[in-house]
Amino acid sequence: MSQPPRTEVLRYTAFSADPDGGNPAGVVLDATGLDDAAMLAVAAGLGYSESAFLTAPDGRGGYTIRYFSPRAEVPFCGHATVATAIALAERDGPGDLVFTTRAGKVPVTVAREGGELRATLTSVEPHVTEIAPDDLAEALAALDWRAADLDPALPPRIAYAGARHLVLAAATRERLADLDYDFARLEALMRLLDLTTLQLVRRESESVFHVRDPFPVGGVVEDPATGAAAAAFGAYARERGIVPDSAVLTLHQGADMGRPGTLTVELRPEDTRIRVSGTGTRIG
Repeated sequence: MSQPPRTEVLRYTAFSADPDGGNPAGVVLDATGLDDAAMLAVAAGLGYSESAFLTAPDGRGGYTIRYFSPRAEVPFCGHATVATAIALAERDGPGDLVFTTRAGKVPVTVAREGGELRATLTSVEPHVTEIAPDDLAEALAALDWRAADLDPALPPRIAYAGARHLVLAAATRERLADLDYDFARLEALMRLLDLTTLQLVRRESESVFHVRDPFPVGGVVEDPATGAAAAAFGAYARERGIVPDSAVLTLHQGADMGRPGTLTVELRPEDTRIRVSGTGTRIG
């Protein structure tokens, strides 16, 4: 099935109020006429790391949402969720939404702060698991990192909050900045482990982190701002006890690739789910 001519494909960036910052996403607010092949074709044509497609509105702020990278469908995408929520808020006004994703239901609240719209998503139930030593060794080899390049205070783990991400903490900001990896080798390992991205992290302070996200399984070298990985990292940070049970974390992403963005991660002691928020704006 080809893309129907009336399908409107919007372009938004998430986690930045600057169209040249953050992570761009395609947004289709009415994808009822598109089958899987057509949605994949739209995503591939845009070339963004993910695009979002809405169907089945219930009239009360609920929608079914699907996400496609240029190569395949993914279960959950944070930045495309934020982009879609802001697009809906511009059309219908700020408020509460509920997106039904392949990973589960994701509530989103959009509020106006000053002159900007800010969307806050609440993740599905997260969890954190260990990575096998052989798999870790292969990940480091694909990145061309040594064991000494890791921060021993933040040990490697696989974290999930809608999608699986391998968290690796760099010992220095210079190590994080120097990203030149074996695309095919890392992609093969990520497919084996069912990983969406690698969440590469450098801790600047108690609550401020710099992150980068290789995304070869999506056909993209690097994701500029990754909401799903930010949520997974929030779960990781809590599980490892590196932040308090009640905390607000700031993640800076995209500066190394010329698209700076800021992701805010909130942990609440009474709720194991992770909240990720950011601004966004239409492109063009």
